[in-house]
Amino acid sequence: MAYETSYAIGLKPFSPDPNRGKWDKPTDYLFACFGLALKLDVFVASFWMFYGMGILGILSYFVYMAIYLVPIMVIHSFMGQFSSSGFISAFRLSPFFKGMGYVSAFLSIFMLIYYSIFAAVPLLFIINSFRPTLPWSCEGLSSWYNGNATNCKNELVLDDFKTQYNTTFKVFHIPSVRYFQSIINDGHKNHFAALLYHPDALEVSNQDFELSWHFVGLFAIIWAVIAFIFYKFSETAKFGKLIRYMVIVTLVLLLVCFVRFLFLPEAINGLNRYVIPSSANMAMGLSSTFIMVLHAFGAGWGSVIALSSFNGFKTNIMSYSWIISFGQIFIYIMFGMVTFMLECYLNELSESDHYTYSMRHWLIYLSSASVLTTMAWPNLWIFIYYSMLFLAALIVMTTQIFTVLQSLFDEFEILRVRKQQVTFGLIGGIAVCSLYFCTNHGCVLFSVLGLDAFFSHSLLHLLLLLVVLWIYGRERFQRDIEFMLGQHFASWKVFILRFIAPILLVICLFVGILLSHLKHTISTDVVVVMSIVLVDLPILAIPVYGLYHLYQRTGTFWERFKRTCRPTDWYPLEMEHRQKYEEALNNLDMTQQLCEVTEEVN
Repeated sequence: MAYETSYAIGLKPFSPDPNRGKWDKPTDYLFACFGLALKLDVFVASFWMFYGMGILGILSYFVYMAIYLVPIMVIHSFMGQFSSSGFISAFRLSPFFKGMGYVSAFLSIFMLIYYSIFAAVPLLFIINSFRPTLPWSCEGLSSWYNGNATNCKNELVLDDFKTQYNTTFKVFHIPSVRYFQSIINDGHKNHFAALLYHPDALEVSNQDFELSWHFVGLFAIIWAVIAFIFYKFSETAKFGKLIRYMVIVTLVLLLVCFVRFLFLPEAINGLNRYVIPSSANMAMGLSSTFIMVLHAFGAGWGSVIALSSFNGFKTNIMSYSWIISFGQIFIYIMFGMVTFMLECYLNELSESDHYTYSMRHWLIYLSSASVLTTMAWPNLWIFIYYSMLFLAALIVMTTQIFTVLQSLFDEFEILRVRKQQVTFGLIGGIAVCSLYFCTNHGCVLFSVLGLDAFFSHSLLHLLLLLVVLWIYGRERFQRDIEFMLGQHFASWKVFILRFIAPILLVICLFVGILLSHLKHTISTDVVVVMSIVLVDLPILAIPVYGLYHLYQRTGTFWERFKRTCRPTDWYPLEMEHRQKYEEALNNLDMTQQLCEVTEEVN
């Protein structure tokens, strides 16, 4: 037999969760993975890096997609679908590295703590869309704006700003950004909300904590909605159907907004800038689309493993991986074109004077509200646009919680009898922790940690290739995936996974280190320490768990290490497929033994 059983080595055997369920439709897996691309902090935390690269710059994404995104997605899908387990228990493939699953769970939970703000901002504008007069319109400025509201022109507020060289700039403040700052500051003078776009962490480090009660209320609403979703749709089939409809509605709203934005002044010029070839755009895209590729696997890295575990055993993950990759790049391109049109329209609103600067913070989330105010029926378009962003955030958060919970239930049998308590306990704990990001210091931290995750994700991908294709072995992997799919898996694909993809991932690893270093140069020591503790140190769980597993075995160190790297209880969970798998392994073992005897006789 090619795998060991827990009984054989004196450990408790793996016990599958009989109530984990399957997708209601196979396409629910596709929509759940499409939803991973709606994690829009990739457009915020790294906006300065790949904004402006256009369609030509994003073409490099297709190259990366063919070379390593699709092949690695196949491996993630293989581990989940073959084992019918989440991203922790799937490492029965090589128990020494099960710590990778725990790291993925930790990173997912941490992302959920800070990602609430990406749902809170759209919810703020949705609530205000029901007002007869929008607070950030020229008519509504006088009710809250401390500056000169009479300078409002084309939904922009004009102020003078004098530099240290006595040069005076005309600064157009976008009212929707100013309104957001006034809300999150609760009337304080410190406008730390601007940190969401470009933090001056050194300045904030000397300030006291400021808690925005407005955002505390918004966070409470968001987590109440999420708790309701898991109360009504906790079963896999129901949850998959919900995510399917939510993703469809979100994409439809995105297309509606795109079509409407086409009629904005300068919108066509924005699209022309996006599609016109440029060598500079291509150079920028070659480096920056590394970031976008890594987001395909979710915030906690192991989301695809968990989502694919609800597939049928014979689901064609090869074609699904291509569909998912093309679907995700379609979402990125749509948001890119929307951003370009908004940017060009804001340029049109502000004067073209050399000494004029338009303050654009967090373009997709904040500045866009002022653009929508210039349209006919502004309240309706505010509601539609920000409902799309709100749904996108809910999809990301609920999907991550779902994958974490199912991975925990798969690994810990004791938690299955308390599923409801564990579910709401996790949601409540994350909700309480998320309150830190209603403060000025929390805003600084979240803007930095989004970049640090690129390093950890690249490292985890490299380790996964090592585990599956080198430790478990190329031949075993090909045998298993061919058995699962019922079709040939070409050796050239394995070659790409073993030799080409690791090279690109090493490049991603160094890019992640460089980005983190650049970001931390303007961060405080506290932010750097918290970043190391929350993002980098969890990686140590991998060798720590491996050593713990070694301690449980007997024999010399080398014998223990080899046994902990062997697959344990690695087989399909459905009895029909398990019997066929064991028969295939036994036939293969007999063939190998006959070949060895024949060679000895000759």
